[in-house]
Amino acid sequence: MTARLINQGGRADRQQLLRRLRGFCFVLIEAAGFAVTSILIVLGLPLALFLFVAGWDLGGLFAQLDNLAERYLAADAVRRSLFSQDLMTSFAIVLGAVTLLRMPRFLKRLMSEIDHQQAGESQNG
Repeated sequence: MTARLINQGGRADRQQLLRRLRGFCFVLIEAAGFAVTSILIVLGLPLALFLFVAGWDLGGLFAQLDNLAERYLAADAVRRSLFSQDLMTSFAIVLGAVTLLRMPRFLKRLMSEIDHQQAGESQNG
């Protein structure tokens, strides 16, 4: 009889562990998706900016990019380094801003999904 109780307790513990692991994996997948889409948004912003400056014309876009590339190649090593640092700093600031703007909606959606999953599990058993 005692072995039966231990076996049932072990099964319940295993099911609880699996539920927690499933929830943890769900949060990780959602967080990874959030991070990837935030990075893609930030990477797409310069393209949208260049297209806007070029008047939504691809010929103008490539002319702007050619001009930027010529100036970059003509610059000395110090100016290239400063430009790279400015670019990285700008990327980090814009990524932080995009993340902060998107975070409340992401957390609200994540919490509602977790609550929905927990409600479904409590109804099922």
